[in-house]
Amino acid sequence: MFTLSLLYLALTIVRPQDFLPALEGIPLLPVVLLLAFAAWMIRAGKNFDAPQFLLLPVFLLVGMVSMVANHWFGGALALLESFGPIVIAFFVFAAACTTPRRVTIAMAVFVLCACVLAQHSIVQAGTGMGWTGVPLGEDGRVRYVGIFNDPNDVGLLFAATLPMAFFLSSGGGFLRRLWWLAAAALLLYGVYLTNSRGAMLAVLVVGGIFVWKRRGMFTAGVLGVLGLVVMRLLSSRMQELDPDESSAFGRVDAWYEGMHMFFSNPLLGVGPGNFTDYNQLTAHNSWVLVLAETGFLGYTLWLAFTTYGFWMMITVMRHQPEAAVESAQAGTWQGERAIAFTLLLSLYGLFSAAFFLSRSYTVVMYLLIALVVGHYMGARQRWPGVPLLRLTDHWMRWLAVSVATIVALYVITTILLIGS
Repeated sequence: MFTLSLLYLALTIVRPQDFLPALEGIPLLPVVLLLAFAAWMIRAGKNFDAPQFLLLPVFLLVGMVSMVANHWFGGALALLESFGPIVIAFFVFAAACTTPRRVTIAMAVFVLCACVLAQHSIVQAGTGMGWTGVPLGEDGRVRYVGIFNDPNDVGLLFAATLPMAFFLSSGGGFLRRLWWLAAAALLLYGVYLTNSRGAMLAVLVVGGIFVWKRRGMFTAGVLGVLGLVVMRLLSSRMQELDPDESSAFGRVDAWYEGMHMFFSNPLLGVGPGNFTDYNQLTAHNSWVLVLAETGFLGYTLWLAFTTYGFWMMITVMRHQPEAAVESAQAGTWQGERAIAFTLLLSLYGLFSAAFFLSRSYTVVMYLLIALVVGHYMGARQRWPGVPLLRLTDHWMRWLAVSVATIVALYVITTILLIGS
């Protein structure tokens, strides 16, 4: 199951089936996922000690009900066909990655696959054409095939995998450290080539949080300001980072329209994938997109699903084993915490970029959260003292958080519109 899960991850990111003529028409992804799912089904001792295992299927169900409520019965089946495999992949990948070794291997696959895209970006930027046959974008920004045809999606992947590359460089001999540091440098250069403002800001957020934890808030703040200055010098699009700039104004206007879609359909929204039926541009914000398309019910489920990932890694990092256990297995526990911190940084990188993009249903997000859930469940098995997060203990909290974030989104959007 683990090997099939890694193969599915590699095929999802590198996507040879999208550019190799020999693989055209062969359903590689569905077949690999089906085999991995079959292996998971016959596996004994399944563990569902994570709220996401309930939240994600119910979120899919709410999305289907939303389609029916918006008078498109066929849309419910279309959503099941498109998002159902993501739900299956989440279950399988989370179950497969529950040991430190497997989590580390999965991170290595994430990074290596992202490096393939970064190398493609270098070739594309230099020659105007990538080896996949995809040309450089008209705006001079690099892109890939399939779900990574948008430069912003490529940059999001690079920002999310960058912490993993640095983590992998922290252990082993000189050559191993050099290899993974070179991979990190390649990903950073890839972010530059995408010229994605969201990805650049995500890298800045990841670096700021890392420095904050190691050196304190003041140092992180100073380096963050310097980093922003450097990015504005390197990127023409970062120099246009202003609410009055046409692209930014279009995004804010899309947020405003999304809020009104929610107000007109507060419970179930306008239906997943239907945002552009009501507005020319997509939401350009993953939270606004879910809120507009699935209403309060779907938004609360999705918010809990994603935020639990952050909470899980913080829980592992803050846990203090009993003194006797800690002294006997200090190195092992520090390794658990290091993995948790790395995955937490990856989540920050992913969702910092997703705040400016409509990527609420992208498979990469759910595979990363599956890795987070797998590490949390494995940590609880190895260290029973790690607190168990139960949805039944927090459902009132999620309702309150949903209301608070909706109000915050509306206030931010209104202020930006007035300011522009």
